[in-house]
Amino acid sequence: MPNDVFPDPRTYDFPEWVRIGEYYYRSEDVVDYGTPLTVDNVREAYLKGIFPWYMNGIPLPWHCPERRAILEFADLRVPRSLAKASRQNNFAFTIDADFRSVIASCARAKRPDQPGTWITSDFERVYSQLHDESMAHSVEAWNRDGQLVGGLYGIDAGGVFCGESMFYHEPNASKLALLHLIDHLTSRGSTWLDCQVMTPHMEMLGAKEIYRNEFLEHLSVAQERDLFLFRNN
Repeated sequence: MPNDVFPDPRTYDFPEWVRIGEYYYRSEDVVDYGTPLTVDNVREAYLKGIFPWYMNGIPLPWHCPERRAILEFADLRVPRSLAKASRQNNFAFTIDADFRSVIASCARAKRPDQPGTWITSDFERVYSQLHDESMAHSVEAWNRDGQLVGGLYGIDAGGVFCGESMFYHEPNASKLALLHLIDHLTSRGSTWLDCQVMTPHMEMLGAKEIYRNEFLEHLSVAQERDLFLFRNN
């Protein structure tokens, strides 16, 4: 169960700005700045619909955005090119086979819209421990030579998968890993996943933005279903 490090976003009065020391920070989407990144804090945060996102030079922000991107599986759209790539069977997929390599690869991935990675060594350490405790999970894509060439990882927030990051070394590897994850989650009774923030790829697949309160209601309803999304839950 969540403890009381973070406020409940459903009742929290989000200020426009907060002052920390000599500086002011925008705070419409942030419930807290500077709370340490620990296993217990991350666990509580996700169960409340909050996630940490490191930004250089700013005390660690813990986000619950006013507009949240989700993908409802009934709305999934698979482009023809991706469906064709899936039929070619160039990759084998696993779940939780090599979490640490996946998160390390995500941390090293170059992203044109980001000057650096937000996946710091502390993130790798804490999320790897959460994986050991069956809360963080990964999907791996392997090529025909047995090399890890793509994947993704995220958090099980009590029956809802919250996607964190993806990487690829071969075309379509991470996209197909996501489709493999959706098939797996569907087989466990899940009907949607949390994308956190909208990206062009997720929008192409049918993701949409909903307001914070609607997201938190979705999360609460899903948690009440008490789904077991992964084998070791």
